[in-house]
Amino acid sequence: GGRGAGVPGCAGATIPPEVSFRRRTRQREAILAALRDAPGPLSAARIREAAEREAPGLGRATVYRALRTLREEGLVSVVELPGEEPLYESSGRGEHHHFRCRGCGSILDLPGALLRVPAGTLLPGGHRVEECSLLLSGSCGECLSREGRTRGPGG
Repeated sequence: GGRGAGVPGCAGATIPPEVSFRRRTRQREAILAALRDAPGPLSAARIREAAEREAPGLGRATVYRALRTLREEGLVSVVELPGEEPLYESSGRGEHHHFRCRGCGSILDLPGALLRVPAGTLLPGGHRVEECSLLLSGSCGECLSREGRTRGPGG
C-alpha cells in the first residue's frame, strides 16, 4: 500500500497519499510510458514526440502542464545537466548517474552509483553536500560502432 506498485516507471517510488488517481489522463499515462521506456532522461520535446504515439495531438502546453503535475506527485524528476535544457525522467529509478555522448548528443542512464557522497557530508572548507550527481561524457557504443572503435585504451 502507498508505494508505486502498478504505476508505470515507479517501482519502489513512494507516492504521496494526496495523489488523486482520478487525474490520470491518457496524456499523462503516455508521458509516463515515454519516460519509463527511455534509456535516459528526455527533453519535453522528445517526451512529446514519444508520447504522441499513444496520445495523438498532444500539445506542447499539455506536456509541460502534465510534467509539472507529475513532478508535484513525485512521479517525475528533473535532471539538470550543464548546457542542457531541463530533462525529465521517471522517479524510482534508484541511484544512478548519466552519460552524455559527444557524438550523437544522447544522454543515457548509468545504473548504480559510481560515486557516492551522502547528503550532509561535510567537505574541507566547511561545505556541506546536499546532492551528488555525476555526468560522464565520451562516445556511446553506437557511435563507437559506427566509427569501428569499440575497444577502450590498452584493449
